[in-house]
Amino acid sequence: MNSSKDIILVVGSTGGVGQLVVSKLLEKGLPIRILTRNAEKAVKMFNDQVEIAIGDIREPDSLTAAMTNITSIICCTGTTAFPSARWEFNQNPNMIELGITLFNPQFLEDKAKNTPSKVDNQGVTNLISAAPKNLNRFVFVSSCGILRKRQFPFNILNLFGVLDAKEKAEKAIINSGIPYTIIRPGRLIDGPYTSYDLNTLLKATTAGKLNVVFKTGDIITGDSSRIDVAAACVESLFHQSAVNKVFEIVNQGNRPDIIDWEKLFSEL
Repeated sequence: MNSSKDIILVVGSTGGVGQLVVSKLLEKGLPIRILTRNAEKAVKMFNDQVEIAIGDIREPDSLTAAMTNITSIICCTGTTAFPSARWEFNQNPNMIELGITLFNPQFLEDKAKNTPSKVDNQGVTNLISAAPKNLNRFVFVSSCGILRKRQFPFNILNLFGVLDAKEKAEKAIINSGIPYTIIRPGRLIDGPYTSYDLNTLLKATTAGKLNVVFKTGDIITGDSSRIDVAAACVESLFHQSAVNKVFEIVNQGNRPDIIDWEKLFSEL
């Protein structure tokens, strides 16, 4: 993974975590290709610092060109857990229709292009299918709560199936035979503020003062800095102890002067 010829494909690069992943890869001087539906937005965001491939994870045939000569994929894609403009509705649903969806999830699936099922499940599955089979690593940003979907507050978060979709994506990655690292953050805080939630409205931040904590088994709850989630994605590429690991990441306790990523990965 240390060759200067390696190309890392970042998917979801214009989102909050994705922007930071690109930044941290650039700091390391690594060649980057991003997959995006919106080239104009990507050019404004990254200038000429990255190679841009046009594609849509919901459309398998659009992914082939992005896969040439890549050695790793970092996937930070996602839509909102609850219906929003980001779901790209053909026609915005009213409150009655949203209520119907709780009993008939397929109702909104038929009305929207960017639901959790289509992005977090099928889109990621399409990406895995298109990826080179000799890929060094597939890094996936998932979510805490995958194994606690019936417990509060994750049962609320999963009302429209976002955790169901991410769990299916995790299984597709694990069953693909490609070396993987699956990272499950808690509630995302710290900028860039791109999500539609209270933390975005309040501009919630760790102020860089909280330690990075890894756990396995989906037993931990807390907030996760987008900055540290992005760092974990990038750092995982350089540590063999992160291969084929699934873990949660939150920020808790006093932060040391230096985060020892090797120690964190090796203790999983």
